[in-house]
Amino acid sequence: KDPAARSRVEVLLCYPGLHAVWLHRAAHRLWKAGLYLPARLLSQLSRLLTGIEIHPGAEIGERFFIDHGMGVVIGETAEIGDDVLLYQGVVLGGISLEHKKRHPTLGNGVVVGAGAVVLGAIKIGDRSRIGAGSVVLHEVPPDTTVFGVPAHSARGGAAGAALDHNRLPDHCAEQMRHIQEKLNALRSELAGK
Repeated sequence: KDPAARSRVEVLLCYPGLHAVWLHRAAHRLWKAGLYLPARLLSQLSRLLTGIEIHPGAEIGERFFIDHGMGVVIGETAEIGDDVLLYQGVVLGGISLEHKKRHPTLGNGVVVGAGAVVLGAIKIGDRSRIGAGSVVLHEVPPDTTVFGVPAHSARGGAAGAALDHNRLPDHCAEQMRHIQEKLNALRSELAGK
């Protein structure tokens, strides 16, 4: 799916996101077998080699892809569905020290933009998109685009191509339009007096 990929050999040799997923799948098998220390050691080796930290306890679906993965962190109780795309710097983190579910669950077909932080045992619905730099603290329904700090829903859904990440709403421009409307209303009010 990466337009920058020139060949399968290049992808196999030069894509740290792919290497991190392969190493995670091996570490996860060790984790499930109760071999916790070897699983953690393999996940630490993966982090050293790729810059991507995936806890071996995390459950990850099929066709998961991490693009430009440096700085991605996926916590122990995170669950990731099929066909999920994460960009660099994404954190799927926990907000509790209790030994229970404390990391996010991402549904199928979710896209998470660069630098986004998703915290807590929340669910991100199928086919949802999270804008770059967003902080998500609450559940996101299926087919929804969220962005901002804290993240809020955009008008409309997540229609469009998953890789068309540059088509997310412009929160700053939206706020500037709102301020301009208020300013115009105040000017009209003052002109009427």
